[in-house]
Amino acid sequence: MTATAIDPIEFELFRNALFSIADEMALTVHRTTYSAVLKDNMDYSTAFCDGQGRLVAQGLTLPSHLGSIPEALGAVLRRYGDSMAEGDIFVLNDPFEGGMHLPDIFLFQPIFMGGERLAIAATICHHTDVGGRVPGSNASDSTEIFQEGLRIPPLRLYERGRMNETLRALIERNVRVPVKVFGDLRAQLAACTIAERAFRDLVARVGVETTRLSMGALLDHAEALTRAALRDLPDGEWRFEDHIDDDGVELGKPIPLRVRVEKRGDRMLVDWTGTSPQVKGAINNTLSFTRSASYCGIRSILPANIPNNEGYFRAIEVVAPEGSIANAVLPAACAARGLTGFRMVDCLFGALAQMLPDRVGAAGDGGNLGVSVGGWRRPPGGDGVRREPFIYVDFTCSAWGGRPFADGCDGNSHMFANMASPSIEVTEAEQPIQITRYEFLPDTMGPGQYRGGAPFCREYRFLEEEGVLQVRADRRAFLPFGLQGGGAGAPSMNWLVRDGVTEALPSKFCITLKRDDISRLEVPGGGGWGDPLARDPALVLRDARNGLVSPEAARRDYGVVLTPDWRVDAAATAALRAERQAARPGPLPAVTRERLA
Repeated sequence: MTATAIDPIEFELFRNALFSIADEMALTVHRTTYSAVLKDNMDYSTAFCDGQGRLVAQGLTLPSHLGSIPEALGAVLRRYGDSMAEGDIFVLNDPFEGGMHLPDIFLFQPIFMGGERLAIAATICHHTDVGGRVPGSNASDSTEIFQEGLRIPPLRLYERGRMNETLRALIERNVRVPVKVFGDLRAQLAACTIAERAFRDLVARVGVETTRLSMGALLDHAEALTRAALRDLPDGEWRFEDHIDDDGVELGKPIPLRVRVEKRGDRMLVDWTGTSPQVKGAINNTLSFTRSASYCGIRSILPANIPNNEGYFRAIEVVAPEGSIANAVLPAACAARGLTGFRMVDCLFGALAQMLPDRVGAAGDGGNLGVSVGGWRRPPGGDGVRREPFIYVDFTCSAWGGRPFADGCDGNSHMFANMASPSIEVTEAEQPIQITRYEFLPDTMGPGQYRGGAPFCREYRFLEEEGVLQVRADRRAFLPFGLQGGGAGAPSMNWLVRDGVTEALPSKFCITLKRDDISRLEVPGGGGWGDPLARDPALVLRDARNGLVSPEAARRDYGVVLTPDWRVDAAATAALRAERQAARPGPLPAVTRERLA
């Protein structure tokens, strides 16, 4: 049965009800979670699957998790299958059996009606810590999965309504902040409970048979819309190559990302053959994460009315050779794999921009800059001997690339993540950290008719005796590319100020902090789109007045002359731009790539 065989009004009501359940699950996690990485960063996702394990609806959360849920649930179904019972809840985080990286813990709750497994509620949350050699469990310089924390294969966390106390104790003894970890697990459980109640109400209204058929029809509906949208796109083949600076272990060794996009009729192929073999550092992808990145990139060029579910996947084939950074095998480390996923989306945009130059934007900041600070501190009023752990996790996101119709977003998360920055006030109240600077960086956006998004920096003063700082950044050497004549964005930078001495740090590092150390982290700027000399001088003036572009950069990058009283000198600007146009040796490049020495 398909959507066309069901009354269209009833089908639309059902569709919205099911997606509302997934959204309500997401809001439940947000309201009940303990940690800032969920409450503020919002690094989690919720979804609703049918009884066969097919993803029917995803909540208002992260695209980066979209392709992972079917993979993880498939691992659970292969192991437990028909032995699932009412009251069971399953947990896993093993990247080599359905997971993505160890901090991302999945929970799945099957929902039975009349003895039939009719649906499965799914949640995935990034947890503050799952053990391993570095607080936060996400260091980019780990070299094998066994250094990164506790690996949980698909297991029953609850069996027929009773918690697995052995597993609970094992998790509790292997994480640094068990109160937060179990608080966040309870938030996931609460979301599943909310989903079960809402789904039972829905089934009571429409009936079991209609529910089962409508979920299948919703998948077919998404597939039909996707194929129809793909048929409207030009057929052909497009390739693009980008590079990650290094893996944090073999410093300065570029890591190529290569993608081939082939579109024929109502199908699309995204082929990552030729991408780097898996690397020593912890930026290796599982196949599910590569699929998520690929689905996200293609989704961004398709109509907004396509439901976010597994039906959309059916029209898109993703290929990634086993043993590559796009499909790593044991014992690959993958804690910082987020970096590679973000960069894959940008790399895919480079290919799609050749297919649809008027619809695809330039490279953004390359994904979030991952930060974790952890250690032990003396509790107030303690005996001076006991210590309590602290862990601060932040995924700082900032700048989109310029788009064919508008500037890149300023201070906005990469679309693959949908993350926000943690509250400064809450951070300072909960952690031995003072945030001394949080501001946009001038003259860092890739120039263009539509400039790249403005990046920002955050500056942290460490207030405890000793701790560990881990940072995962990139775009230090290979800058965010511009498109259609736009310029590249500025590089990332990391600095440490200790005893009044400022030291530049690599893009990926793990160091010991001392009291009053200041770490300054600067995000890369977005690439520009279009000829900078075609930019409206009024927009350049606006950016200058807002402190984003200096008068010198306005003249250098845009050929715009500003007066001392902050006005555009129209005559001087026209003359300068004409001079610059005449001096050009030829057409501007379709892609502006820059690599710093």
